[in-house]
This record gives sequence, C-alpha cells and structure tokens, in this order.
Amino acid sequence: MGVSIGNRILRKIVKNEAMAEDPPEIYGWRVYLLACSACFGAMSFGWDSSVIGGVIELEPFKHDFGFSGNDKAKANLGANIVSTLQAGCFLGALIASPITDRFGRKWCLIAVSLVVIIGIIMQAAASGNLAPMYVGRFVAGVGVGAASCINPVFVSENAPRSIRGLLTGLYQLFIVTGGMIAFWINYSVSLHFKGKSMYIFPLAIQGLPAGLLCVCMLLCHESPRWLARRDRWEECKSVLARIRNLSPDHPYIVAEFREIQDQLEQERRLQGDATYWDLTRDMWTVAGNRKRALISIFLMICQQMTGTNAINTYAPTIFKNLGITGTSTSLFSTGIYGIVKVTSCVIFLLFLADSLGRRRSLLWTSIAQGLAMFYIGLYVRISPPIDGQPVPPAGYVALVCIFLFAAFFQFGWGPTCWIYASEIPAARLRSLNVSYAAATQWLFNFIVARAVPTMLVTVGEHGYGTYLIFGCFCLSMFVFVWFFVPETKGISLEHMDELFGVTDGPAAEKSSVQGGDDVGSEIGKADQKSKHVEVFV
Repeated sequence: MGVSIGNRILRKIVKNEAMAEDPPEIYGWRVYLLACSACFGAMSFGWDSSVIGGVIELEPFKHDFGFSGNDKAKANLGANIVSTLQAGCFLGALIASPITDRFGRKWCLIAVSLVVIIGIIMQAAASGNLAPMYVGRFVAGVGVGAASCINPVFVSENAPRSIRGLLTGLYQLFIVTGGMIAFWINYSVSLHFKGKSMYIFPLAIQGLPAGLLCVCMLLCHESPRWLARRDRWEECKSVLARIRNLSPDHPYIVAEFREIQDQLEQERRLQGDATYWDLTRDMWTVAGNRKRALISIFLMICQQMTGTNAINTYAPTIFKNLGITGTSTSLFSTGIYGIVKVTSCVIFLLFLADSLGRRRSLLWTSIAQGLAMFYIGLYVRISPPIDGQPVPPAGYVALVCIFLFAAFFQFGWGPTCWIYASEIPAARLRSLNVSYAAATQWLFNFIVARAVPTMLVTVGEHGYGTYLIFGCFCLSMFVFVWFFVPETKGISLEHMDELFGVTDGPAAEKSSVQGGDDVGSEIGKADQKSKHVEVFV
C-alpha cells in the first residue's frame, strides 16, 4: 500500500509519458536512498563553499589571520582564502573522469570523501597560519571537485528515466542544503562562541557530509552501467534488478538491460578498447559528441556568470552593502537566504524538473534573474544605503530581490545544468563530459570568487556595477538556451543519440565535416532534431 500511495503521489507530480508507461515498482525506496547517499558529496560542495564567506567576517578569524590594511588589501586576502578551494576543485574535476572510469563510481566517491576530510582537518588546525589554511582548502577542493564530477554520473546511471531529472537534481538540493546549514552554523557561532572556537568549529564541522558520504557509499552498490562497461554482466543485471525492485526476468529489466547492451556494443564497434586520449579525441572530433560537450560547458559558464556563487560565498558582505548592519544581523539574513534556496529547489525538483522540463526552466529564469540583478544594481547606484541610517523601502525591495534571485536560480540554472550535463553524453563519454562540465564550473567559480570582493570595492560606488554585469549575463543566457539547448525530459539515456546525432562510420564523419564546424550551426541542428523526438517526452 505504501508503494502504491507513493506512486500515485509521484504520478500527480511528474508529468511525462515514461511515468505513465513504466512499472510502479521501480520507484521504490532503494533508488532514492542510493541517490541521497551519493549526494552527500554535493553537500560537501555547498557546505565548504558557503561556510568560508561567514568565517572570514568573524572578528577572531580576522585578527588571527592578519586582516589589516585598506579595504582592497583585506578583500584580496579574503578572496585568496576563499578561491583556493575552487582552484583545488578545478584540478579534482579534471582528474576524476579517468579515475572513476577505471576504479568505479562507488569506490572513487569513498576515496574523495577521505581526501575532503584530510583537507578540512588542515583548515581547522591552521590556527592563524595561512600556509596550512591554503593547503587544506586546496586539498579539500580536490576532493570536492572530484565528487562534483562523479556524483551526478553515479546518480544518472542509476535513476529511472522518468524521474532522472528529480534524482539527479537532488545534487543541487544537497548543495543548497549544505550551504544553508553552513550559513546557520556561522550565525550560531557569532552568538554563542568566543575566541578561536568561533571559527574552528564551523571549519571542522564541515567534515560531517564527507563522513556521511564515506559511510553511506559503503552500503551502496556500484553503478550497473559501469559494471556493464567492465563486462560484469551478471552483476550488472543483478544490481539493476535490485535497484528497480523487480525480478531479473521482468520485461522492464530485460528491456533496459538490452538497451545497455546494445549501446555498449555499438560504441565498442565504433571505438574498440579506447584509451582516455582516444575518448578525448572522439569527444571533440565527432559532431554528435562535440555538440553535447559544448552545450555542457557553455551551460556551466552561464551558471556561474549568473552571479549565484558571488552571493553564496560573500552573502554577509553583500547584505552589509545593502544596508544590513552588524555581523550577526548579516549572518542571520544569509541564513534566511539559505532557507529560500532550499525551499525553491525542492519545489523545482518535485513539480518542474520532469514536468516543465529543462529548456523552459532555463528560459524563464534567465529573464527573472536578470531583472532581479538589475534592480539591485540600480538601487545601489541611485539610492545607496547610508551608514547609521535605517534601510529605506527601496532597500528592502533590493533585499527581497536577493531572495527572489535565489529562488529563480533554483527553479532553473541551479539543478538543470547538472541534470543536463550528466544525461546527454554517450555512455562511454559520460564521466568525461561531466568532468569537463564540472571543471568549467569550478574554473568560473574560481574566477567569480577571486574577482567579486575586488569588484564590490572598485566597480562603481558600493560595487553597483557588479550587479549590472551579472544581470547582463543573465539576459544573454536566454538567447543561448533559445537557439542551442533542446529538451531532454523523459528521454532514456540510451536514446540521446536520436536527439543530438551520432556518427557511425567514415561516411557519417565526412557528412558532419561537410556540414561545417561552426558550433552554433551544429547545436542548432540538434535543437531542430528535438522536434522529431517529442514523442518520447
């Protein structure tokens, strides 16, 4: 009865043909528990990224780590401490693909959780010394960056097609949940802790999600699609049946298993025993693969250029710039910001990801985010807050726009980019595609984290130009999605070739070359092809 009630609720929420056609047993507790276990890696991402923005505002931390001099010097030091994590994440995302393809998704997630814990111990033990703080954040970043690549791949390879968006989107939900918890911990220590413990505790407790990732992944099975690639077919079918809560001879399991076999056989017929460099060449020389890689990379660039991580990381500073006074008050506002993000992400995953779809979610939130940023920038330019005076009504509207921006981001650009990058590649290129996407995300996250403190000091009075720049990026993203990003909701992973195209021999490759190498032309063709697969949606 429990499964039946849960399935009826799910069918009310998720509106696609796959939900209507697939057996209800596949939506059992195992697939949700598996996804949540892996997503503790995402929680480390959100927690580590968010905790430091509040910690660098705490007076004991400033005193111990030498925050002195003019505003620009202090902004540079804070940016260096914050961005070292992102630099490590960039490296971790790049090395994750070959490692996880060789050793598996499960054991790599366990290994990176231990790397994160080592880095966090170094940060908590730094005690006023910059060198261990930098090294610790870089080491933790390597683990977080690798997890950001492996986590979506693992979940998408295990998820049923009808709720793949919901389950893969849990990645973003765990990111914002980790960020929200970090925000409230920062607020709590500002009230109840004194001295060094005020910053040591939040730095140390961020190891909790990494510990949970390690323990939970020990209880999970390996990805069935990775097992298939290692020719462990019996184990693949057994794991698939267990995850789907069906017998191995059930028609659904037989059909899904056959799809995995057929796609893998086709890829091996094309590639043979390809090395990492063979796969890299295949990704960039085959038109169908190149389209998917370029879309994934540009989506991640756009995601970071919305300015979301500028607010996530430097929220206390930004709230002070908008007129909120006092460290505790700005940290409290940041905690509310975290709650808004979590709530809106839950709404998106339950009601929009697999119903409204990826493309529409990206389109409307591009405009909404841009308008919110423009209002904030114009308010700071035209009627900036004055020290010692209460926040004017227009200032409260600007604060509301910060919260609205957070909600709009979670309705589209937050979860959707990770869903899209992990579901569109061919199986042999999935980890590599997500690796490139994650590395791009971390590279631009690093750029934003490093640049924003200086921008808030130098780009116009009170940094108003910062918000206008991000607003312009948001509006331009609408154009990119409109022309180049097709819809993928409800399409199985093995049917993505029908949407994006594939080359299966010299003649096809020649045809793709004759079609030109123009990126826009190629992705545009993929968008046109989406019209022919609407029957799957």
